[in-house]
Amino acid sequence: MRIPMMSVACKQVQPLVSFQGGGFQAELNMEAFFRRKDKVVFVIGPTGTGKSRLAIDLATRFPSEIINSDKMQVYKGLEIATNKVTDEECRGVPHHLLGIAEPHSNFSAADFCLHASSAIKSILDRGKLPIIAGGSNSYIDALLNDHDHDHDHDQRSQFRRQYECCFLWVDVSLPVLNAFVSERVDRMVAAGLIDEVRRMFDPAADYSRGIRRAIGVPELDELFGAEARGASKKTRDRLLQLAIEKIKVNTCLLARRQLQKIHRLHPQWCWNVHRLDATEAFLKRHRHQDADEAWEKLVAEPANMIVGEFHYGEEIAAMVPSTTTAGACAGPVLSSPVSIAAVAGATR
Repeated sequence: MRIPMMSVACKQVQPLVSFQGGGFQAELNMEAFFRRKDKVVFVIGPTGTGKSRLAIDLATRFPSEIINSDKMQVYKGLEIATNKVTDEECRGVPHHLLGIAEPHSNFSAADFCLHASSAIKSILDRGKLPIIAGGSNSYIDALLNDHDHDHDHDQRSQFRRQYECCFLWVDVSLPVLNAFVSERVDRMVAAGLIDEVRRMFDPAADYSRGIRRAIGVPELDELFGAEARGASKKTRDRLLQLAIEKIKVNTCLLARRQLQKIHRLHPQWCWNVHRLDATEAFLKRHRHQDADEAWEKLVAEPANMIVGEFHYGEEIAAMVPSTTTAGACAGPVLSSPVSIAAVAGATR
């Protein structure tokens, strides 16, 4: 269950450019060839793996600001359904691109490139490290490749010529992650997910645009339609349980698709990718053991060492104990394929 919103903890940074649904056009900057590259950290991974937590952990240890790269969290509203970080969870760390787009607009990958590029520049101008965190790999791929998927990926894009990038890949075994996201859906329901989505119900809604694409919105349409028609309590209860099961299954399928896309894109990012296996921390949480200690040992501390070396130079390695085997281009074999039936079973 989400912690109640606090009034002063999290600073949401306003976008430097107004959202008008425009595109992103990069211009070649020859200065980038002759100066030391600025650095950007990416925190990637499937939904539910703790990307936001790790990004905030890092931002409390390094002078950093966070740029959201989640397709649904970029929209205003549906804080529970989109699992936005609360003010309390932000721990005072400034966040960009979080809840900036109107719910009915269509915030494209080109829009993300435009806003993210402006945010990166503003963060660097303040002498801080940009940390881009979120599960929308298409946004990240568009940013890295200047929103041009037709060019030869062996030729570095303008973004990668300008910036040096470090990727932290938070990974969790799919069966373990499936169980966790199922439990998370139950917590979201207990926190008010149904009423939150009900408030924006529209029988004529277009579920292909804006925030209505978020998992949890289309799945509840049949329930709310039945309520509007005066269906019996028995029918409403049945439709509610079916909707919750659909939300769980679709969230698990999303996690699988995101992981598969990371494996497809991983070779393109191979110059500085570090995989952090958080499975044991999630297992301990499920067993009601000391999950925070496991998270710190397996994820936060190794990430701190990696980012420290990346940000400050190799000499930092002599000052920080090595607690990770995750190295550049470390990549596991893709988890075994999971059928829809298996995913549905894992969510029960």
